[in-house]
Amino acid sequence: MADSRPVYLRIADDLRRQIDEGRLAVGDRIPSRSELKRAYEASDQTVDRAVRVLKAAGYAEGQFGRGVFVTDRAPLGTLLRSTGAVDSPFAAEIREYGVAALRRPGPTVPVQPTGPAFGHGPGRTALTWEASSSETAAPAPIAERLGIGPGEPVLCTQYEYLANRHPVQLATSWEPLTITEGTDVVLPERGPYARRGVRGRLAAIGIRVVRARELVGSRPATTPEAEALGCAAGQCVTVVERTHFDGDDRAVETSDIVVRADRWRLEYGITFTS
Repeated sequence: MADSRPVYLRIADDLRRQIDEGRLAVGDRIPSRSELKRAYEASDQTVDRAVRVLKAAGYAEGQFGRGVFVTDRAPLGTLLRSTGAVDSPFAAEIREYGVAALRRPGPTVPVQPTGPAFGHGPGRTALTWEASSSETAAPAPIAERLGIGPGEPVLCTQYEYLANRHPVQLATSWEPLTITEGTDVVLPERGPYARRGVRGRLAAIGIRVVRARELVGSRPATTPEAEALGCAAGQCVTVVERTHFDGDDRAVETSDIVVRADRWRLEYGITFTS
């Protein structure tokens, strides 16, 4: 039966198969445009489109002036998301971080600021993050998640996380200013309760956060996200929409968490009740 797929998809799938089977190893150069044109009797546009598909899937990356090379797609580790995770802006624990950890079982590395590195021994993970906050009007989708009116004032905080100097996660958080304005916790990264996480900070002003809801999806990375996470624009990222609620079921914070889908897995513990 004849293959009815477009030529560019056939080329991309063939290259993916060669990578998956090890015929093209990490660091190998993908055949040049002229080589692919001859091999597949295809046009420049068709070959270029096939390579773009390969890049978007995380199989390859371009190096200026050198060509396109096979990338390392082995998972860096697992982000453990559970009720037992440390309450920090990272909102997760890192399990089995790095290539060496993937080769052997290892303990969870708690993400908790106790110094320049976290965990114990040679496998310790140094987690750092940068954050910037600004007051803004709530966009309609964020207002709906927070149960407030569109345009109401919120504090928007953008985070960028690095583990052992490698990009791990981006996050954007929104908190209604009607809850925190004028308190010691209005700025998540400043004041006496800085870097405590949502639960710890809001507890300081008498608000008990009792649950969180997470919706997990995927989409192509935007150009700024790709630049920050070290991947190609359009490559698949995992997006976690996390919202915190207090005892009155009021949404007190919501955030979008973005990680590379090809390098990080998300782990959830599920406890069964009788």
